[in-house]
Amino acid sequence: MPAPAALITGGTSGIGKATAELLHERGYRVMVTGQNPETLEIARKELPGDVVVFQADARSVPDAERVADEVRTRFGSLDTLFLNAGITRPAPVEAVDEATFDELFNINAKGQFFTLQKTLPLLAEGASVIFTVGIGVTRGLAGNSVTAASRGALLAMVPSLAVELAPRRIRVNAVSPGAIETPIWAKSGMPPEMLEQFAESVATRVPFGRFGTAREVAEVVAFLASDAAGYVTGQDIAVGGGSGIGA
Repeated sequence: MPAPAALITGGTSGIGKATAELLHERGYRVMVTGQNPETLEIARKELPGDVVVFQADARSVPDAERVADEVRTRFGSLDTLFLNAGITRPAPVEAVDEATFDELFNINAKGQFFTLQKTLPLLAEGASVIFTVGIGVTRGLAGNSVTAASRGALLAMVPSLAVELAPRRIRVNAVSPGAIETPIWAKSGMPPEMLEQFAESVATRVPFGRFGTAREVAEVVAFLASDAAGYVTGQDIAVGGGSGIGA
């Protein structure tokens, strides 16, 4: 029997890359996607040599088809689909323009949905689908309205997809990272002083008083991908150090 196969979108850095490393350690065949040439090159150097690193635009439906074709050629079928690609663009309501709004929804929601659609025929019976959502969807954060809405669209899909795919025993869940130390913050467009203020505020808002690590989120994803989570579907697991439960 071949080793299980996993596809990770947005897998060339941060949480996606950490998950690729962890699943590979646990015997998976792994393919990751990304668009940025720099992170693609770094992933090719730093990930194990047999991890497939594939360039694809997360907002493009034709690219989702190319990804599915590559998975079919490389693996034949999929046991885990981790829909992790996403961006954040913090901005107050009055500063959001149409291009930013469309970019957030195209990458965070549309692209992930159509990647699922195009790879659905490849998902084995009993496979696991996991979306990255984020605790900002359910906990208010100034300047996060459109990012939260685009990620929240995924969370709204999870229960319906879990019911729809249950006859194939495909489990559909979400993981919601809190403040995790990943490159996404540097790419967000926030000026350095705002990033510094955000980091300082974590200590007051998170009971653990620190950023989480990408590996800590990857461990939860690996659990949801495993047989240990065989009776878990339609759920959202927060990985945020207790964010939101303190005074």
